[in-house]
Amino acid sequence: MASTNFIDYVSIYCRSGNGGSGSVHFRREKHVPKGGPDGGDGGRGGHIVLKGNKQLWTLLHLKYKKHILAGNGGVGQGNNKTGADGKDSIIEVPLGTVAKRTQSTDSIAEITEDSQEVILLKGGKGGMGNEHFKSATKQTPRYAQPGEEGLEESLVFELKLLADVGLVGFPNAGKSTLLSVISAAKPKIADYPFTTLVPNLGVVQYHDFKSFVVADIPGIIEGAAEGKGLGTRFLRHIERNSILLFMIPSDSEDIQQEYYILLKELEKYNPELMDKKKLVAISKIDLVDDAWENNLLKKMSPSISPIFISSITGSGINKLKDEIWDALGSE
Repeated sequence: MASTNFIDYVSIYCRSGNGGSGSVHFRREKHVPKGGPDGGDGGRGGHIVLKGNKQLWTLLHLKYKKHILAGNGGVGQGNNKTGADGKDSIIEVPLGTVAKRTQSTDSIAEITEDSQEVILLKGGKGGMGNEHFKSATKQTPRYAQPGEEGLEESLVFELKLLADVGLVGFPNAGKSTLLSVISAAKPKIADYPFTTLVPNLGVVQYHDFKSFVVADIPGIIEGAAEGKGLGTRFLRHIERNSILLFMIPSDSEDIQQEYYILLKELEKYNPELMDKKKLVAISKIDLVDDAWENNLLKKMSPSISPIFISSITGSGINKLKDEIWDALGSE
């Protein structure tokens, strides 16, 4: 997923269609020279509809769309014919997309399933034709209702990646390398911080044709919840992950403290993240020996129980997959 092609935030002005006006019409036939009113209703305006598409992974196709307008409803006709409904505008988005109003943090719609549809803005109702207004005292009404106007609003669409496992860690913790080893994903990898600037997804094959999806999230820095670095731009992708896999490199100055800092940043961003299942992996163990591992375990809190892995040698990778699968099974 190239960085230039991964778009997870767009803002678009949307407007649903106006309802069609009702018709003012009277029945006129050779054998009925003075028939009553038979004006039909106007058609409804088109809706703005959000629809899930599992084939999409990014909002790139919406990047350059500034306006999305639905069609207006048709005018009613004689002989009680209702006008045509306006054409709906369907906005297809990846699974995990959230729609919000520009000035609000509350979501108005969430798409989590393929072909799921949510009406964001309803089209205006069609006006009633004059046939509805006849009465015993007013048998020839020469008026009808105008159609309702459509709704207009600037909407924000945010993508929150749907994955089973989210990799959480500071820059250069080895998250991208791990993803490239356990899946077919090919993220950019280099021996310096902030190599990953966009999330990457990889499908991990497990035993007996089972699989799970892992998301590599750009590295967090201390203060991210307050907007430092990339801030909350990518933290939202962690919200949709079933399991959080914290990755801390063996060359970290204080592994336990680093873990607690990461936890604190996630809690400040969204306290509900603390309820998710958590695993801890110590990466780059090819740089240390068994004595170092034993010494670390003595220092760390028993509640952490880290898994020692090396993406270079493959050490601990199968154990990590087993732990992830067991954790997914207990969700």
